Amino acid sequence: MKKLRRSMLFIPGANAAMLSTSFVYKPDSVMFDLEDAVSLREKDSARLLVMHALGLSAYEGIEKVVRINPLDTEFGLKDLEACVRAGADVIRLPKTDSPEDLHKLEEQIARIEKECGREVGSTGTMAAIESAKGVVNAVDIACCSKRLIGIALAAFDYVMDMQTERGDGSELFYARCAVLHAARVAGIDAFDVVYSDVNNDEGFLEEVELVRKLGYNGKSLINPRQIELLHNAYAPSEEEVEHAHRVLAAAAEAEEKGLGVISLNGKMIDAPIINRARSVLERAKASGVRH
Repeated sequence: MKKLRRSMLFIPGANAAMLSTSFVYKPDSVMFDLEDAVSLREKDSARLLVMHALGLSAYEGIEKVVRINPLDTEFGLKDLEACVRAGADVIRLPKTDSPEDLHKLEEQIARIEKECGREVGSTGTMAAIESAKGVVNAVDIACCSKRLIGIALAAFDYVMDMQTERGDGSELFYARCAVLHAARVAGIDAFDVVYSDVNNDEGFLEEVELVRKLGYNGKSLINPRQIELLHNAYAPSEEEVEHAHRVLAAAAEAEEKGLGVISLNGKMIDAPIINRARSVLERAKASGVRH
């Protein structure tokens, strides 16, 4: 089964309490943040805290992502050295504008893996798209590396670059579509932006429903209480599960009888419908049924 990446919980790298307890909320992925969530005077201490968190057995089964500082800063390479050696599953590169940005990152990752004895290629990467240039280059970025597990749209820097501000979501529509299409071309995952109003569950769920219908695999989160809401929204409904069972039963019956044509309730069933039915049941197994 393809790895579920519905929820990616941001955890500030300088927040020792969150680093040591966030596994209890059971997100699909945690993202230890060494960049924007950490002040300049806390960069070195945050790196040490994240190194320790990466080794905690309590995070077993949860994908561990680290957002490092850009490599052209004094902190970026230090972050990368520490976190690859400590066992990060994925390195998230902020402000990815071109394939060259990822190539520079992955050259360093390969070197570090060789030096510390990790299997070369075992550390995944994620590109954060935060500018108009990154959006325009999204397909090239998404297709440039076998290490890349996904691309993520980051709203704050993007809307500033576009000389606008966060509003009803229309300001992100083109970027969301461009990033999603790039991910699908490359066969990797796509992650939507953070919804920052943590007290507005209704607004959060409206945005989740939009990006779920667009086709996003999941969403970045800044508050643990949003995880259950998100997972439930991504779970299939009881009707979807029942229909999936009927589709697969009809397909099995047709195969048993040697029929070349499969139908259910007078409607033709083809391979994409069968594959979707299997996907629905896999999601139900992982997420339960939407309540």
